[in-house]
Amino acid sequence: MSIESQGLSLYEAARQKGIPFTSHNAPTDCTLSVRDMTFHYLEWGNSNDPTILMLHGNAQQAHSWDFISLPLSEQYHVIALDQRGHGDSDWSNQQDYSTQEQVKDIDSIVSNLKLNNFHLIGHSMGGRNSYAWASQNSHKLASLTIVDTGPDTESLGRRRMQQFKSLPDELDSFEEFANRIQSYTGRPIEQVLGSLKYNIRERSDGKWSWKYDKIMRHPDYQSQTIPSSELWEMITQIHCPTLIIRGANSDVFNSDTMNKMRNTIANCIISTVDNAGHLVQGDNPVGFLKEYQQFLKKISN
Repeated sequence: MSIESQGLSLYEAARQKGIPFTSHNAPTDCTLSVRDMTFHYLEWGNSNDPTILMLHGNAQQAHSWDFISLPLSEQYHVIALDQRGHGDSDWSNQQDYSTQEQVKDIDSIVSNLKLNNFHLIGHSMGGRNSYAWASQNSHKLASLTIVDTGPDTESLGRRRMQQFKSLPDELDSFEEFANRIQSYTGRPIEQVLGSLKYNIRERSDGKWSWKYDKIMRHPDYQSQTIPSSELWEMITQIHCPTLIIRGANSDVFNSDTMNKMRNTIANCIISTVDNAGHLVQGDNPVGFLKEYQQFLKKISN
């Protein structure tokens, strides 16, 4: 049985989750070459509609936004990017996945796609990249949404994620990976089977492994090269309408940091999504959509 035929389709999984959508929209796979690298992205909806650029978290990829992209694509032009070293985008020859380099990637991609007055949303690593880029480019944004990350993060959550990434990353079958993800996330196995195909690939030797760069799975790997104090200074430069979303059960991003960010960013509101951990948009996509769509409606009035 091919991996494409296993588990639920996106539409079946979305219905099971209670996600409101009326059209069976599907993304187009696109590539873009900038900075001597090829980036893959998913393009949803009508390019004449307002654009939302989505940035995933570490070890994730563009399809991690599918539950959100599907309903939003009925009114928005959605671009979900595979950031460097992730998904189907190139890996860095220098193994450089620093915030500074990823901000340069965003700058080049935004320029190449001629994006302006668009909505930017980022989760975790993508959230840090988003607010770092926005600190220099607020004038190009209709809004910024930061999901479950900030200048300070909790060591408990960082250790948990690193422990997971440090597990053996070469398994004999697709199903072995599915069982691991199911036990980690607690999601139904049929949903895991439907989405896992975007996160792993079969190698020429028959083994299966993650799609993202192996260097990021090393126990000593550190992606954040900007000190917390500088990140706090960065967010003072954000002046576009900003929403910060936190998962109520997150062990990565605490409410104190979220409140401090609200008081530091000039035009900022905050929201906590119940029944969600760090992977907010995957854990509770309906709750996430409700908060995000309310924000979009508020700033458009």
